[in-house]
Amino acid sequence: MHERNTKIIEAAFRMFARYGVKRTGMGDIAKEAGVARQTLYNAFSSKDEVLSATIDLFTERTLANIRAALTGQATLEDQLDLILDHLSVKPYDMLNATPNAQDIVEGFNNAGQVAIKSGDRQFRKLLSGVLSPYAAAIEASGYTVEQLADFVQVTASSSKQKARSRKHLLQLLRTLKLSVLVAADQVG
Repeated sequence: MHERNTKIIEAAFRMFARYGVKRTGMGDIAKEAGVARQTLYNAFSSKDEVLSATIDLFTERTLANIRAALTGQATLEDQLDLILDHLSVKPYDMLNATPNAQDIVEGFNNAGQVAIKSGDRQFRKLLSGVLSPYAAAIEASGYTVEQLADFVQVTASSSKQKARSRKHLLQLLRTLKLSVLVAADQVG
């Protein structure tokens, strides 16, 4: 990605977090990025496009961080802790530290939803790779690796939105992790 575009996207992220998606305009993003409005429009034709690019960059960075850290995790339990932390806990904490969290969630319009669905597919692929060494046990439990990866991704993603508190989120994720460990026959 062009360095200028990354700078714009990072500025957009800060503005979305500070004021919400609906109340952030292209002029606000340009000012925060330190670029002219025309420069912004040359890079992104609309706020929807900026929002999609912001989601894509956030997903790309999160996946890169997970992949880099996975090599140091020896057990499936440790790998799941790492993935669930990046997929649910960190976004939950970030949204709850943002004064306009609900506006951010509601601001994910059709363009944002397409970017989110693309990210979801990438997380499922990552999870499938992590679970694939346990395919025989998972299949003996009545699932496929892909079904279990889908279950983990959907449950972890919805948990961060439905949890009543951070403590509740952590309880939900512990239950999810235990379910996966049981299916993979990795409970000691």
